[in-house]
Amino acid sequence: MDAATLAQVANPRVVLFMFHDRVAFGGSLIAIGTGYWWLVEFPLRSGEAWAWWTLALSGACGFLSFLAYLGYGYLDSWHAVATLLLLPVYFIGLWRARGRLIEPATFSSMWTPPPRSDTRSAAVGRALLFTCGLGLAAAGLTILVVGMTFVFVPQDLAFMGLAPDQLRTLSPLLIPLIAHDRAGFGGGLFSVGLLLILMMRHAPITRSLVELIFVMGFAGFGAALGVHFTIGYTDMLHLSPAYLGCALFAAGATLIAAGRQPASP
Repeated sequence: MDAATLAQVANPRVVLFMFHDRVAFGGSLIAIGTGYWWLVEFPLRSGEAWAWWTLALSGACGFLSFLAYLGYGYLDSWHAVATLLLLPVYFIGLWRARGRLIEPATFSSMWTPPPRSDTRSAAVGRALLFTCGLGLAAAGLTILVVGMTFVFVPQDLAFMGLAPDQLRTLSPLLIPLIAHDRAGFGGGLFSVGLLLILMMRHAPITRSLVELIFVMGFAGFGAALGVHFTIGYTDMLHLSPAYLGCALFAAGATLIAAGRQPASP
């Protein structure tokens, strides 16, 4: 059935709920894509091993999250095709980039940060964004697991006004479809968290990094929070982690922007 039919046989809020999952997932993908673009254009171009590791770990987690469909039994054929098309590009890119690194891609190069000369403001902003990255990774993992198992939290069901058994009565495929969207968003959020953690661990505070952070924040938090207000899903308990994460992110981004050395490109 299409969206109009589903809204008619169930209620419009079921469609709005699915809409909100997809928009939030799209925002996380924009954040990931711009983050990867920056990594390739700046630190990886300079041969920095940590950038290679960041692409390898964050990308691997994102691609592996596709296998979450084994938990809910719905294989999205277009999602599978897109994944199969991107995988060889990803692997070949990592293989070719590894040979251009100026130092071996050892495990220590992934985590050991270089000496830094951050201003106090930039150092505090870096710490806040690092903490936000940890929170995003934890939230992504939680949403991924929920999407593979329970699918809904109580606030979701209250918004839709339907119980899981009623959704199964409408169509046995409906919950697996919603679970696919949820798990995909969880995997994307986990990848964003890893990306932010490793960037804040290593990257110098440059103009390009500050610009990237603001773009990622607008895309990720803008989509995730904005769509909730668009559809009227404004439960405070449900949104409180997102509010906290957005506040941490905004404070961190503002402080690194204020603390950037003027000569940093």
